Amino acid sequence: MPANLLLLITALIWGFGFVAQRMGMDHLGPYAFNVCRFLVGALSLLPLLFFFRKKEGGSIEFSPSFWKFSILAGCALFGGATLQQVGIQYTTVGKAGFITGLYVVIVPILGLYLHQKIGRWTVIGCVLAVLGLYFLSIKKDFSMGWGETLVLIGAFFWAVHVQVIGSANNRKVDALRLALVQYLVCAGLNLILSLIFETVSINQMMQASGAILYAGVVSVGIAFTLQVIAQKRVDPSRAAIILNLEAVFAVLAGWLFFAEILSEREFLGCLLMFAGMMLSQLHTKKEQ
Repeated sequence: MPANLLLLITALIWGFGFVAQRMGMDHLGPYAFNVCRFLVGALSLLPLLFFFRKKEGGSIEFSPSFWKFSILAGCALFGGATLQQVGIQYTTVGKAGFITGLYVVIVPILGLYLHQKIGRWTVIGCVLAVLGLYFLSIKKDFSMGWGETLVLIGAFFWAVHVQVIGSANNRKVDALRLALVQYLVCAGLNLILSLIFETVSINQMMQASGAILYAGVVSVGIAFTLQVIAQKRVDPSRAAIILNLEAVFAVLAGWLFFAEILSEREFLGCLLMFAGMMLSQLHTKKEQ
């Protein structure tokens, strides 16, 4: 199967994952749902780890660098996923998908503080994305909804997560093992919040089991695997552009499952944000 198609399927899975996140909270609180989601996601990676370990035939080594990046990634993942999960209760699936997608524009902005260069297309993309966010989320009194605000703050954590993963890759940290540990860290931190703020029963977990399985096994296990396979054959910039379609699929999923309809103003905001996300991935020949 062509790598581009695998990435498109990954974006589709992630876009519809917002539906599972919303449905899961019909029975569980946001923190408990994340505990279950990331524990199931971690378990779904175990067969892959066993397969690659057997294929490589090497022993497992956990260096201090591995633990540092895994814990940092887990904390960043906790910030992004938790704010997104809480925020999605107060906004639409489509808006949550598009605002989360802003992380691809925030990443190069954070890169400036790490002395990374950004090109003119990235600057243009940032301007368009911010303008689109205004039309999508800012009200006439210049206020922003609570849900959109939480998801936007979460997008900064997703951007930090990308930078941490990028640094880990530069240090040759094993991606699958890092993923497993970061999921466990994220689940553990959510468990603390769940024990403090929520009351959870086995019956609630059973009722939310379908959403948990989709968010854990499909969004994490299957989609992560497809992404890893595909990105071995596709350059990062092109992969990012295809994966950005997650936001479009989130809008489609919101319409199909919750009858969410965007106003003309919100639709214009989505178009501008999507254009900004796409342009931020372009590079001149000199930059490449």
